[in-house]
Amino acid sequence: MRLILILNAGSSSVKCALMTIDDQGEPHDLARGSIDGIGQSAEFSMRFTDGQPAIKEVMATGSTPSHKDALGLILKTVDRLYGLSSLVGAGHRIVHGGPHFVKPIRLDRANIEELRKLTPLAPLHQPHNLAAVDSLFELLPNLPQIGCFDTAFHATMPVIARNFALPKALTEKGIRRYGFHGISYNYISKAFAARDPERAKGRVIVAHLGNGASLCGMINGQSVVNTMGFSALDGLMMGTRAGTLDPAVIFYLMREEKMSAEAVEKMLYSQSGLLGVSGLSNDMRTLRKEAPNNPDAQLALAMFTYRVIREIGSVAAALNGVDALIFTAGIGENDSALRADVINGLNYLGFTLDHDANNRRDILISPSTNPAAFVIPTNEEALIAKATSTLLP
Repeated sequence: MRLILILNAGSSSVKCALMTIDDQGEPHDLARGSIDGIGQSAEFSMRFTDGQPAIKEVMATGSTPSHKDALGLILKTVDRLYGLSSLVGAGHRIVHGGPHFVKPIRLDRANIEELRKLTPLAPLHQPHNLAAVDSLFELLPNLPQIGCFDTAFHATMPVIARNFALPKALTEKGIRRYGFHGISYNYISKAFAARDPERAKGRVIVAHLGNGASLCGMINGQSVVNTMGFSALDGLMMGTRAGTLDPAVIFYLMREEKMSAEAVEKMLYSQSGLLGVSGLSNDMRTLRKEAPNNPDAQLALAMFTYRVIREIGSVAAALNGVDALIFTAGIGENDSALRADVINGLNYLGFTLDHDANNRRDILISPSTNPAAFVIPTNEEALIAKATSTLLP
């Protein structure tokens, strides 16, 4: 058995997957898991597809567990069930590849240091992504590690979509739109091309709607525009992120409310969005449940829907029309009410909804006309696994 370990490390969690690659190079799930509460009292859970019993346990380290502790527990589980010799490589989701890392790479000390220099561009993500890489090199120094970048898919965006209207000297220092969720969009692009190759050559908008949310406009499967920009804070309203904001609001908060840069950053990343507006939760399911009797929850849902509809119009303008709209990620795949509200708000673009298909979460949720709307589950781990397998020795 040849196993590939897929890692997505955040500040307080590590999501992981174990996958095998068949003779045709296609990935297959063996297990999915996560360790939550890093730096506190971490809990490890993993579910398997090969009949192994699910795992759920609290890490007992005698101190606050680190990324290295978390990876050590994952490797211990792999060793116990399959033997570490079956592990042939690890693939990492790394949020920022900057202007130069535009395809998956084999990670080594030199390019890791280059990636570390990008930390100011993604201060809440990059250090934790790389902490997992560093820890795995300590634990298994000879294991090949592959980096896949959320920004890479958007390297095809034209200059007019990529650049800010800032002085050229700042643009040349890397202050530009990079776009994010690229691993998800890359997967959806390939999956849609396999299902509907002719339509996939056209103008496609993908709505990656989860706790983090964005839209990507594609032509012939390549990114033309993404609603996220210099950071993953830009664009749509999200679970805890504000999305697009008049920059003068930040000046006001710092000058008049005496908030520090750190306090403003924390508020915009983790205290805004659905959570900030509702004062209740960043979970769409909770807000749906509470909305009938909670005006703030109603407002949060209405604002989220409005922003999605408005930004789809903007992306459609950049594409000079739209042939397909694809919903994906946690909210996009599971919230039929949100999909219905969005499609109803896009009648002017020619979209109509098949209510029964939408409620069943069929792949095609509109009459088979142009434009058409789809629901396609994303699978970032599978894309990372496939990229990893192609770069293994």
